[in-house]
Amino acid sequence: MTPLASAPRRVAAGLALACALLLSVAPAAAQIRVGQPSGFTGPVAAGVKENTEGARLYLDAVNARGGVHGQKVELVSVDDKFDPKLTAELGRKLIVEQGVIALFLNRGTPHSQALMPLLKEYQIPLVAPSTGAMLLHQPVHPYIFNVRAPYQREAEKAVQHLASIGLTRIGILQVDDSFGTDAATGALRGFERTQLKPLFHEKFDRANPDIAKLAAATKQHEAQAVIFIGSAAAVSDGTRAIRAAGSRAQIVTLSNNASGGFIKQMGEHARGTIVTQVFPSERSLAAPIVKEAADLARAQGIAEVTPAMLEGYAAAKVLVEGLRRAGPNPTPAKLIQALESLRKVDIGGLEVSFSPTDHSGLGYADLSIIDENGKFRR
Repeated sequence: MTPLASAPRRVAAGLALACALLLSVAPAAAQIRVGQPSGFTGPVAAGVKENTEGARLYLDAVNARGGVHGQKVELVSVDDKFDPKLTAELGRKLIVEQGVIALFLNRGTPHSQALMPLLKEYQIPLVAPSTGAMLLHQPVHPYIFNVRAPYQREAEKAVQHLASIGLTRIGILQVDDSFGTDAATGALRGFERTQLKPLFHEKFDRANPDIAKLAAATKQHEAQAVIFIGSAAAVSDGTRAIRAAGSRAQIVTLSNNASGGFIKQMGEHARGTIVTQVFPSERSLAAPIVKEAADLARAQGIAEVTPAMLEGYAAAKVLVEGLRRAGPNPTPAKLIQALESLRKVDIGGLEVSFSPTDHSGLGYADLSIIDENGKFRR
């Protein structure tokens, strides 16, 4: 055989060897993809990152055991910069280009609303949106499966708590969007049930809040407490301005700010802030879901589990249970059917139930206060 004749064979052999080497070092492609368009940058980034870290804790553990029916689950996370328009654009790309079986754990009420037309168009589920908006619970949306209590329940409980300890001069500071309107509805119900009226009710723009105006209203009305409904950035900036104005009003905010990142943003003003919670205490190892998450976190060198991480962890447990029940060849339709079959499924001391007429999943709600060590205390 001449050198020229053997050259193509040598090239082919070399290519084959190179491909074999690449395959031997490259990770196997995940067979089940789940899409997460969420605000990894912007005003909610700290909580979103903790949500995602919690979800990955569980998904990594499942994948290490061989995945679901032998298929690994890949979480495809993309940054929507907390912009609802971008949420919708990225959601469509995840469905069409990435072939995800579900959308998962996005952050924000307007952002979830932006995804609704896509869910209907592609008949694909949205599992565990990180928002407690009532519009995602009632009326029941056929493609949305919640894994947390509504904001209205949290806000109502917060007002009732303040009234129970003798505070009557309570104001509302509310972001002027669907999230703010929804949560404020619960707060107003709390006022009604305690036979009180809000001292004031100020709304602010989500993108450009007038922080000085919020602080002035709180000081002017001599508020004893304010229900502060907004992003971590808005609440932390607003609290600083309120303190600078000379007001010592009790700050109360909702579980969208139940993250370690929020505590860091609040800085010296974190202590004493009340934050509603939708999962058991992240330090209560008597709760099986908390101990399970804490053990996995420790194994990965993560110092502690935060409430936001626990939300993501619980969300991933529900998603995986749905995928298991969907069978070895899951489709969006099979996943929806599987999720609606969940009845009192124990995810670690918490029971999750869905049905064709109820997609709320969980109803747990509690209050916490940030202590002098920067920890949420129940």
